[in-house]
Amino acid sequence: MTSPPILDNKHPDAPSVFEPVALLREARRQKGLAIVDVPPLCVLDPDGDIVRRLKNAGQAKRVDAWPCYHTDLYSFPLAGQTCGIIACAVGAPFAVLVAEELFACGCRLLISLTSAGQIVPAGNPPYFVVIDQALRDEGTSYHYAVPNTFAEADPTIVAAAMEALKNAGLLAYVGPSWTTDAPFRETAAAVAAARAKGVLAVEMEAAALYAFARKRNKAVLCLAHVTNTMGLTDRDFEKGEAEGTADALMILDVLAKALHSPETAF
Repeated sequence: MTSPPILDNKHPDAPSVFEPVALLREARRQKGLAIVDVPPLCVLDPDGDIVRRLKNAGQAKRVDAWPCYHTDLYSFPLAGQTCGIIACAVGAPFAVLVAEELFACGCRLLISLTSAGQIVPAGNPPYFVVIDQALRDEGTSYHYAVPNTFAEADPTIVAAAMEALKNAGLLAYVGPSWTTDAPFRETAAAVAAARAKGVLAVEMEAAALYAFARKRNKAVLCLAHVTNTMGLTDRDFEKGEAEGTADALMILDVLAKALHSPETAF
């Protein structure tokens, strides 16, 4: 074996035989759905807490024309506009599958906000990290980009996000994350290696989403809500008020205004 099988027959510059538009076309045909664009700003909510809060408050409306086979899309008001949100798309393959479909249906900016484990402490959890690069310890990104250590965010989007959060008086850190496919195989050696690279948090989607974004020339921003120390302390995984959704929605409101207003839309 000259290279791991996960790296065999990867040709990131070659076109794909199977494109999202083909899947969406057939899903619409089978379900009898009209072609309707999704909101230009969409959110991935891997934990599902934000969607549950919005549904309980009567603020989330299911988008019946969303043709995805695997998820439900909801719309909700955010920063004076209509935003789309999808819950529980956990892990790199699922997140990128959904991202491909969202952008094929009219999305212009995608924000992913996921809970994460602390690697290099930036504070006492819970707190937010705007991910500027993600360690590629998953499989999906290698279909979109040649092998290297990190998948990089768009620095313009990261800078605009950090400036907006600072101006709003909201505390957030910026730095790298570690994207893993196997959260229950975060060994001491793997954690130490990530810590040596200055990684702030471990999560499951960012590297793949950033590789996808660069390949497809799409606007994506990933945030980690650092809520735990991987269960190493008692009373871990505490997210804050209303399962962390109060702070998360405040962060999203600021980012929506800064990144997707008529003057600043990416």
